[in-house]
Amino acid sequence: MPLKAFRGPKVWLWRWRRNPLKRRADTMEAWVLLGAWLLTLLAGVFAGLAAARSVEDGLARERVEWHPVVAHVLDKAPGSAVSKSGSSASADSSDSSNGERVWARVGWTVADGSAHSGQARVPAGSKVGTPVTVWTDLQGHLVTRPAGASEAHVRSALIGGLVGLSAAAVPFVAGLVARGRLERRRMDRWDAEWARLGPQWGRTAG
Repeated sequence: MPLKAFRGPKVWLWRWRRNPLKRRADTMEAWVLLGAWLLTLLAGVFAGLAAARSVEDGLARERVEWHPVVAHVLDKAPGSAVSKSGSSASADSSDSSNGERVWARVGWTVADGSAHSGQARVPAGSKVGTPVTVWTDLQGHLVTRPAGASEAHVRSALIGGLVGLSAAAVPFVAGLVARGRLERRRMDRWDAEWARLGPQWGRTAG
């Protein structure tokens, strides 16, 4: 019967203990496991910290470089402003009571005096010339509102954690594959020796 059937309970750190039955393959497997765990830890920590720092620095740069400007609606926005009573209100209102916002073309002027236009979310029913606040970058292009400091910290931590886990998975999986191959090779050798020596033990016992 193959020796795989006689495998006993696992003993922690048995590969590092002195044992006359321990083979070179066992020592090799111990070093492979140790290296895989170290690489998993280092790759996960360093990749996660680097990603989190990069994201947080980028969001901090956005908070410095992006700024709000006043734009004006160039084309009448779809829909109509709704008053608190639910009836249609004048389009002169720069906001609608129900908070509905739609896409409309707006225009603005940057610091150097050049005019820009683009699509932005404005209150429904806004008429031409209605002022709205938009965010632009240093080149005057439309951007989203930058994340606040607390939001940036949470976002960078989440992204750093995901990147760290992804980076750690590479050496971890590689270590499992290497361990599996060493395990199969060791058990194949045990099976071969059992097939060779098992019949001799049976004749001796008889």
